Amino acid sequence: MTQTVSADPFTAFAMLRKGDAAPAWLVRAVASGWGLDCQRIDARLIAVSENATFRLEVDRHPYAVLRVHRPAYVDPQQIASELTWVQALAAGTDVKVPQVLPLTDGSLVLAVDQQQADLDGGDEAADDSRQPWYVVAFAFVEGAVLEDVADTRPYYRRIGEITAQFHDHAEQWQKPGGFDRFTWNLEDMIGPTSRWGDWRAAALSPAQLEVMGAAEAKARDVIAPLRESTASRGLIHADLRPSNIMISGNQLTVIDFDDCGFSWFLYDFASAFSFIEHESYTPALAKDWLAGYTAVRPLGEEQIQQACALSMIRRLQMVGWTTTHRQDALPAQIWDQQIPGTERIAAQYLRSGTWLVD
Repeated sequence: MTQTVSADPFTAFAMLRKGDAAPAWLVRAVASGWGLDCQRIDARLIAVSENATFRLEVDRHPYAVLRVHRPAYVDPQQIASELTWVQALAAGTDVKVPQVLPLTDGSLVLAVDQQQADLDGGDEAADDSRQPWYVVAFAFVEGAVLEDVADTRPYYRRIGEITAQFHDHAEQWQKPGGFDRFTWNLEDMIGPTSRWGDWRAAALSPAQLEVMGAAEAKARDVIAPLRESTASRGLIHADLRPSNIMISGNQLTVIDFDDCGFSWFLYDFASAFSFIEHESYTPALAKDWLAGYTAVRPLGEEQIQQACALSMIRRLQMVGWTTTHRQDALPAQIWDQQIPGTERIAAQYLRSGTWLVD
């Protein structure tokens, strides 16, 4: 049975499922913003998570991917800053990233007043919140999502290399004036007011609370030196895993930079294995990732321990994520393993601080 959590902010998309048509108000606004003929375009839902994404076709041919940001989650300056970084990565690295599609006026972010869009289209206004929706567009990327490939292991070394290239770029890139992205600090990840929800709010037994709490305390101690070092931080993708990579032939394209922000560089290691840390095959993936990363940016033993500690933190963070997201945002077998899997790896982490690469 599909669960919709009470915190779901996407009331406008609550009844949509993958492949359903986008609301008419959204189609009209996109057509106007990007100078398209409303009668020749079709937008279909891809997924709903931190935002809603739609596949946009023109004359039945793939044209773009639309991302509709949930109201009040990030401001338009932060969204535009993300797209500015994507454009800089395209120009400054050999990693393929999606082409950002500006609006007809040259801006990058479309603000849509849903109530006004409904009225302009002759419809009755849907709500009176008046919070704008922010919409961006990327050129359609051909290929398949890497997560859907039968065996992703051969690609993890390259994912590590790409991540290291992004970190090198972040250290050298001169950010333009007004650049603004949020942070991924501990309070943003696992604090009582964490961005995606407090992991302690999940349906946990006393034994699970105890072992996970002990693992959090150990991980906090291990990353304490990182917290005091500005050299270990920078602008990161923060979700660079196979679900956010497209593959066509042997060419990888990194997508979905909407979680990018300022954090420890090693947090990108942690996010690479989101939701699968408990699987028996994951240590092999982690070793391949490290081999690729360290071919570009060396890491010492202390840093590897810190990377594993951040992976424990990330796993707890994603337990919190399940308290504020729709169950159908993940495959059923992955969703069902989030709590029992976290309990297992918390116990493993307490036995070995480098459990993920042992």
